[in-house]
Amino acid sequence: MRTGAVYTETIVHMGEPYQILIVSLDEGGRVTGRASGDTRLVIDDKVIETDSENGIPGIPYFRKL
Repeated sequence: MRTGAVYTETIVHMGEPYQILIVSLDEGGRVTGRASGDTRLVIDDKVIETDSENGIPGIPYFRKL
């Protein structure tokens, strides 16, 4: 699983609100993904990639380390 730190984040308010992240990966580069669960992530939080939720392939989900 990939690890990194939250570079930036925002909440999308369409239907049920969800959080979008840009994560600076420890291995280099950045990736856009979603926060896993109900915990609000903030800039500089250390995160780890989790399995996809809701059967949406190709969208990385991250949770706080």
